[in-house]
Amino acid sequence: MKFDERHLVQIAAVVAYGGVTEAARELGLSQPAISRTIAMIERRLGEPLFVKGRRPLRPTPLGELIAKHGEVILRASRKVSENIASYRQGSTGVVRIGGVPYFMDAFISGMIASFQVQHPDVRVDQSYGHFSELSAQLESDQIDLAITPMGTSDPGENLHFVPLLPARNVVTGRSRHPLLAKRILATTDVLFYPWVAPLPGSPLLLDLHSILLTLGIDEVAIRYSGGSLMSVCNYITKTDALAILPHSVVFSMRHENRIAIIPLDIPQPKRIIGILSSAAAPMNAAVQRMSDHIAREFASLSEAIQRHERSLVWGH
Repeated sequence: MKFDERHLVQIAAVVAYGGVTEAARELGLSQPAISRTIAMIERRLGEPLFVKGRRPLRPTPLGELIAKHGEVILRASRKVSENIASYRQGSTGVVRIGGVPYFMDAFISGMIASFQVQHPDVRVDQSYGHFSELSAQLESDQIDLAITPMGTSDPGENLHFVPLLPARNVVTGRSRHPLLAKRILATTDVLFYPWVAPLPGSPLLLDLHSILLTLGIDEVAIRYSGGSLMSVCNYITKTDALAILPHSVVFSMRHENRIAIIPLDIPQPKRIIGILSSAAAPMNAAVQRMSDHIAREFASLSEAIQRHERSLVWGH
């Protein structure tokens, strides 16, 4: 049996501090193999590593010196083994996750936090994007998971999609918006108020134009665009402006009592939001755990969101 110098020093360290029996258990070798290895080291060095005839074994000064170096190597080796095991179990590693901005801010950031309470050694790199960007990043291995809405089209053979929540959009305004005081809400009522445009590239922007066309409205007055979810909400609460937001996002802020749904029944997109991943490359354990965690969170959350939606009385 051949050993490199580092392995020999490790064996000497374990024998010095734990004896032959402990060395055999720790290193997965038989006791005769350990004894032969120690004898081989001593012949190579020309010096004894242990005091002859002493039981339990007692290292010589040279044996102590070698054992101290060996203990450092042994600790590092054990740490590497622990890290490899943790990585394989998904307790360590890196998860790169991208997604549509409003949904990431409203839900996914909190789910990342709850995931890391359970797995504090997993690092998460979050980014923003829309479907075309996210799918390209998945295929080029820049991200591991994407949280994005999908239409009725197939994502393709290189991508895998796990549905989470049906998409529903709502018209929103501040919690004391004048439209909320109207007993009968007409489509033309929205013409008298300014609007916030969704982020460029967002499917919400296409939805807004589609809604206007369906309702027979040529255009609305856009007064603000390009903001994050927080900036849009802050803007709405200070003005009478209206905005198109996903119902689920408004649901996530329901306890703040700042943003309200204007109960105007509008055309809905045929989309569902979910987890998009690469079908070509297998997920590492940490990525799989994150994906499963998000799916479980939404499994319990989606019924509450849909129950809230059913409780609203939609006007025309």
